[in-house]
Amino acid sequence: MKGFLPPGGGVVRGTQGISVNEGGPHGTLDRVAGFVYDCRMTSAFPVIRTLSARPVTGPPVVLIHGFASSAACDWPAEYWADPLAAAGRETVVVQLAGHPGGPRVAKAEEATATRVVDALAECAGTQEVDVVGYSLGARLAWDLVSHPKVSVRRLVLGGLSPQEPFAAVDLGAARQAVRGGPAPDDPLTGAITAMAAAGDSESLLNLVEGLASEPFDPGAGVPQVPTLFLAGRQDFMAHGIEQLVARVPGARLRQVAGDHRGALVGVELREAVFDFLGAAAL
Repeated sequence: MKGFLPPGGGVVRGTQGISVNEGGPHGTLDRVAGFVYDCRMTSAFPVIRTLSARPVTGPPVVLIHGFASSAACDWPAEYWADPLAAAGRETVVVQLAGHPGGPRVAKAEEATATRVVDALAECAGTQEVDVVGYSLGARLAWDLVSHPKVSVRRLVLGGLSPQEPFAAVDLGAARQAVRGGPAPDDPLTGAITAMAAAGDSESLLNLVEGLASEPFDPGAGVPQVPTLFLAGRQDFMAHGIEQLVARVPGARLRQVAGDHRGALVGVELREAVFDFLGAAAL
């Protein structure tokens, strides 16, 4: 199949080693076995869509990346979309606002949890889906599962903290630091600042402020679908995840090798997700 070349920048890997241009900042990419063949505008976040490469065996899988990361970094196609396509599953990889491939966040009011989850619901569509979120993506997926316009069959939450870290960030100090001012004294603010400074710092700090205005509340919207929690054995950011597992009826916790980043890129986590979703390689 030849790649369709929509306007815009970026590159998408083809399974035959062919590269084609990615759509612009609001484009939707449809991939069949690694090839882009369509691009269209959406009013939600941009997504990268890969269709099943064989008869469909289950609902689409929505993948939501973490803070200061990206769709490509957290969900490389060769490890996620392509194996899922080979197992008969479509994938919808979301590119969050403020991150590579996603729209900028001009002000915090654009990025409250309510508005972000509404946009994610539009990305998921009205058909039944499975949802996989990691870190910030897991925090958003927790809320997405109870959205009235979304039907979730199974939910995977990886690297999720029971605490709301963004509410404790000194945004004034963080914004001064990214503009060349002194480094924040508070370790948490310093860590968030360093992560924001590596990307679009203004958008990311606006996102932090927006999400902090509606802090994560594990007591609200508890998932009522089969749920798998995943955490690295050395992941201090997911410390206390057992508290969340206890809230979700019938949920399972699987601990895997690695710290916060190492767990996500490890084979053990990926295999656990595929097995839970019924999408193990055939």
